[in-house]
Amino acid sequence: MVSPAPAGDRGPRRVVFAAGSVLVVIGVVLHVPSYWMTRDDHFAMAGMGMSPAMTTGMVLIVLGLGAAAWSLLPTWQRTAARGSGPRATRYAALDDAGFTRAHRALVTVLSVALVVDTMKPASLGFAVPGMRAEYGLDAGEAALLPLVAIAGTIVGSLLWGRIADLYGRRSTILLSALMYVATSICGFMPSYGWNLAMCALMGMAAGGMLPTVYSLMSESVPARRRGWIMVAQSGFGAAAGYLVASGCSTLLVPHYSWRALWLLGLPTGLLLVMLRRWIPESPRFLIESGRQEEAARVMARYGIRAVPGAGSGPAEASTDRRSGTVDGPGVGAEAEQRRFSHLLSARYRVQTWVIVLFGVSWGIVNWGFITFLPSFLTSAGAGTRAGNLLFISSALAVPATFIAAALYARWSSRKAMCLYAALTALVLVGYAVLRPERHGHGGTMVVLTALLLIASGGMAALLAPYATEVYPTALRATGSGVAAAGTKAGGLFGPLLLGSAPRLEGLALVSAVPLVAAGLVLWRHGTETRGTPLLEATVPGRPVGVVRTRSGT
Repeated sequence: MVSPAPAGDRGPRRVVFAAGSVLVVIGVVLHVPSYWMTRDDHFAMAGMGMSPAMTTGMVLIVLGLGAAAWSLLPTWQRTAARGSGPRATRYAALDDAGFTRAHRALVTVLSVALVVDTMKPASLGFAVPGMRAEYGLDAGEAALLPLVAIAGTIVGSLLWGRIADLYGRRSTILLSALMYVATSICGFMPSYGWNLAMCALMGMAAGGMLPTVYSLMSESVPARRRGWIMVAQSGFGAAAGYLVASGCSTLLVPHYSWRALWLLGLPTGLLLVMLRRWIPESPRFLIESGRQEEAARVMARYGIRAVPGAGSGPAEASTDRRSGTVDGPGVGAEAEQRRFSHLLSARYRVQTWVIVLFGVSWGIVNWGFITFLPSFLTSAGAGTRAGNLLFISSALAVPATFIAAALYARWSSRKAMCLYAALTALVLVGYAVLRPERHGHGGTMVVLTALLLIASGGMAALLAPYATEVYPTALRATGSGVAAAGTKAGGLFGPLLLGSAPRLEGLALVSAVPLVAAGLVLWRHGTETRGTPLLEATVPGRPVGVVRTRSGT
């Protein structure tokens, strides 16, 4: 059995992280001269060779990422016996904490992270037309890029979710952000093959950010505000990310080519790294891992007092229903609870499949329909107007995300998800009937696309918080990663459908079918989470949560 050793040498680790970050940035910058040399040819780099500076830059990036990863991951030491560990320390119930300035800072920074994360996959649809023209690709060859990128996000969601449950939410977020910086060199790649490789890595980085952010949010925000804040944040991040991607496409692509969309990974990733001081580790993760002293420091930052008292022993967590306090579990039970197989145990099997089906159906819409609207519009003669239409539609969809938050927090989590699935299917039927891609139907396209982004954005906004609320702390990031992987797995159908060049109305109807199925399954088998405590730990046969002393969601 292993347990985390005290981080007694944080100074040198901070230096190593800074040095690794600098190496990554230098490695990216070494690619800039080759890119700038092609400005007279509208930055077309197809057919160029890899310069020595670019090769050196790639080596520095690998070294920098390795150093940063080492500095972020905790050190480990062996314990004398399984189940041993520090005496459990009781804390005032996290769910009853006030909403402090530190909470507001965390929500703000993680909202930025979600916007940046959403930009990456949303940019695919805007980059494919220019990439296809530069490399002379047919529809099938062009479809490989989003196919590879989406596959990367699936791997990233599963992998980073597990890492976040084993090593911590904060470290995972920072390493993902640094990978954004590193993979921005996708915009400098002279060959299509290199683009495929870099975009797969970019997808892995993007796939890991989302489940980790939501796990950290759900474990840090007080219960009375958790539901509506997370849903509003999720919806805003998705809509704003698409808005920023479409806006950058309108502003940058005409001047700096499609490559500029990938180069945005450098400033956006660095922004997240620079904001790291406002991203503390999850106190629930620290308690679950037996790191009581670190948890006390983080909780004090949120104005939560530590209450000394006898623990319930190393094998389980307990809840004091009179005071609303919670004990951290011993490290022996903690290791068992983190096993991936527990997602398919009798306790969580049904909910796991419900979440995956809902995510797959949304992924088909987002990646198989919305992501490729620019391509369909360009083929229909909309040209540069495609980016403008999607920008306007995204702007209209942003404020509507708060409606989903209110329904989730005040009405019903399960019913709200079913409602948004039905609305999304209905709008897709509208595309098939009205066919707004035809010339002269720009107003209809704006209205339908805005409605689609509102409805499908609501689905995404509701799924992420729901996934964090049906799993315990030890499996929360892993379960959220499975939900995120489900959304991306649905997206694998998008490139396949695009490669077969379907008509827009046919694609809309095909995308609507799984939505109806997901809504029906969720209505029948979904669990209502509104007003229920956030799970803190799971002992054999019994989930344990925090009991709140005041009402709220």
